[in-house]
Order: sequence, then structure tokens, then C-alpha cells
Amino acid sequence: MHITSKASSLLITVTACLVLSGCSQDAPEQHMEMHPAMVSVMSVTPRTVPFMLELPATLSGSKEVEIRARVSGIVESRNFEEGDKVDAGQSLFTLDLKPFEVEVNRYQADLLAVKSRLNKAVREVKRLSALRANKTVSQQAYDDAVSAEEIAQADLKAADARLREAELNLEYAKVASPVTGIAGRELVSEGTYVPGPEILLTEVTQLDPIRIRFGLSEREQLQMRRDAEAGRLSLPQDGHWQTRVKLQDGSFYDHVGEVNFRDVRINTYTGTSELQAIVPNPDFKLRPGQFVRVVLEGAARENAYVVPQRAVLDSGTGKYVYLMADGENGMKVAKPAPVEVGEWVNLEGDQGMENAWVIRNGLKTGDQVIIDGMARIFFPGMPVTLGKQGTAPGAAE
Repeated sequence: MHITSKASSLLITVTACLVLSGCSQDAPEQHMEMHPAMVSVMSVTPRTVPFMLELPATLSGSKEVEIRARVSGIVESRNFEEGDKVDAGQSLFTLDLKPFEVEVNRYQADLLAVKSRLNKAVREVKRLSALRANKTVSQQAYDDAVSAEEIAQADLKAADARLREAELNLEYAKVASPVTGIAGRELVSEGTYVPGPEILLTEVTQLDPIRIRFGLSEREQLQMRRDAEAGRLSLPQDGHWQTRVKLQDGSFYDHVGEVNFRDVRINTYTGTSELQAIVPNPDFKLRPGQFVRVVLEGAARENAYVVPQRAVLDSGTGKYVYLMADGENGMKVAKPAPVEVGEWVNLEGDQGMENAWVIRNGLKTGDQVIIDGMARIFFPGMPVTLGKQGTAPGAAE
């Protein structure tokens, strides 16, 4: 029994070794027999694509006007509701008008008196002019009449100026808004005496158009400048970017504006320079103080290679794509190609490219980039073949 047990153990051991040896020999055969992964590819060619920037921004009124009385007087009435829309030329406060009306009436009477004196002086000059021709009056008398007429004409201009000043003060006493916008709260109540413009009555914010202010980093500006100098980027004329406003819910505002100001100075705290855009706001849907995102459009990336975002993979140390390249024995294999990515683009109307990535370096014209089936590629150099369903639009067949 003891010998038989040893013999059985030896037999089991030998059998196990033979089984393991057989498995070891079959593994390379199974590896070599792995079926090629079915993939879809696209042949990359240079193209012109839109270049856009999306940045955080804040809104402010295009004009923020302080409403002050230009003349002194007692506030008789407030003619607006706080927070409501007011029109340009609308009276917001009315001071006591009676003193100003009295002044207008007095200077109107003065003007009539001066006109009467001028008419008398003109008649006197005409009369003396005829007598002087007959030498029945002295030259001195005639010269005095002419001087009186000139003085009367000067008095007329002075009286007219005083009347216009009185009429202007009467208008100023009605304290009108110079812009159309939203009125703030009243800062002076009815019955208060205001000594003039040193007292702030209220504020009006013009909301149409509205201003968008945002910062552009120095690094981004330098990169765009280099790309433009190299012919890889076409920028808007004179920096007049088209401006779209993206709201907090991701939707876009109806109206498109334009950048109209760019500060040459760099903020030492943020490393950005300030830009400003003006956007129509006829319905007052945008309000000062809102935080939005601004999308700058109007530039174009020239001679760019673009691939779908799903085709770009991350190795942990950088981005790469798989190329369908020639391998040994005439087979096609998946060859990894490191790439430098740029910005995302949305090529609307180009199927499969609604979300695409600009490739700055790593590709050349004619490269066959694998855009579908990457999950079937288990290692670099794995055999691949085009899928039976065909390739993506614009792909090589």
C-alpha cells in the first residue's frame, strides 16, 4: 500500500506537468490568433474652423447717471416710481416753479422795454440822417443818435440772454432724466429744500445697451498673438469680437454685441487686461450685477487638424490618438501618436464633429485617426480592421 501511494503521487505530478507544459505552448498560438479590432477612422486634412473664447463676465449699465437739481428750491413732487422705467426727458422731480415763473415774466417785460427803446433809437437815427444831409443838425447830434441805437441793440441782447437764463432755470426746476433707464430709490423726499447740484436726488441706470466687462489673461493674449503672426489664427478686425452672452442656465441671450474697448494695461493682481462689450438690451432682461459667461466669436483657426473629442485619449502623462498604420505581414495595426491639443470646437452641421478637438501638434495630412472602436484595442500595435458598418463621414474607406 505504501509503494502504491508513492506511485500514484508521482503519476499525478507528471500529469500536471504535462498539462501545464501543454498550456504554455498553446498560449502564443492563441495570442497570434487574436482577431483584429473593428474600428472606424477618418483621414485628417487641414481646415479652417471657428476660434472662440468663453470667459466669465459681469454686467453693468451703459450709463449710470446721478440726478441732481441744477437750481435751488423746495422739492414739490416726485414724478416716478422707484425701480420703474423712465424715459429720457421725463421729469423726475419738480421744484417749486413759482419763483422761476416770476423771473421769466420779469425778464420778458424787460425785453419788451428794451425793444421799445431800440425802435425809438432806430427812428431817431433815420430822422437825423435826413436832417444831416441838409446840414440842419450838427454832426455831434447825429453821432449821439447812432451811439444810442448801438447801445439799445446791446441792451436787447443782454435782456434776451437774461430771459433765456430764466427760462432755462424754469426747465431745470423740473429735473428731467437725461437717459432712458431704470430709476433708483429717491434720496430726497418732497418738501425738502435742495441748495443745488451738491445734493443727489436719485440715480438712473441706462440698460439699453448694457455693458459686459471681462478679463483676458496675458498668457492667452500672447498665445493668440503668436498664432496670428505665424498665420495659424485670423483675429477680428481691430479686435471687434462678436459677443454672445451665456446665462446661468446655459442658454444664450437673444442679442449679439461687440467688443468696443480693450485696456492696454495688465492688472498686476489678476494678470488680465479688461475688455468691454456693448450688447443691445431692449427688453431689460439683462440687469447690472449679473454674473454671466461671454463667448467671443469672429476669429478663425487656419490650417487646423480637428478630430472628435472621443478619439483623444489620456495616458496620464499626456494626450494621444490611435492611428491605423501598416504593421508586419501587411496587417493594419493601432499605432499610438502623442498629440498636443488646443481648444474645443463645435462644427455644427458636420456629423460627428459637434464636439471636436483642435490638434496643435502630432498629426500630419493623411493620417488615419481611429475615431471609433478604441475600447476594442487592448494594447498598442494590436491588429485592426475597418468595421462592416463603414466609417464616419469624411473617413477613409
